[in-house]
Amino acid sequence: MTTTPYTLPDRDRMLSMSGLEYLQTTLQEPALSAPISKIMNYWLDTVELGKVSFRGKPQFEHTNPMGGIHGGWYGTLLDSCMACAVMTTVPKGAIYTTLEYKINLTRAIPIGTEIIATGFLDHGGRTTGVSHGEIRGADDGKLYATGSTTCLIMQIHRD
Repeated sequence: MTTTPYTLPDRDRMLSMSGLEYLQTTLQEPALSAPISKIMNYWLDTVELGKVSFRGKPQFEHTNPMGGIHGGWYGTLLDSCMACAVMTTVPKGAIYTTLEYKINLTRAIPIGTEIIATGFLDHGGRTTGVSHGEIRGADDGKLYATGSTTCLIMQIHRD
């Protein structure tokens, strides 16, 4: 078995910016995007304080044994947009991680349908952030899934 080499984010560069600044930079430099976004076929679309959207198109490779889009695809997109909504409030020198998230699927996304996954900040505190999100059809606005998350925000102390 072979593995594909990858590059970890430049931690010093990331910590030199607020979360909002880093996401805005990612819009200009897509190479900074999380490696999973390539595998899952989604990309950062819009960034503003408290709101982040990704666009994506699930493909055959994202289906479950029954031929529907796997629930993990919905979960990955919602985790990304909701956590990044929290990231917009993370200060310079801090990082965050998802503590928990929940999703509800409301209908099946047809293969190849372009969607918009948007996260909306509910609370951005010193140690936690809470947000909710939704996946909608890019063309028709149909609701495909909703979710909520809680994230842990951590200050990084460099020696």
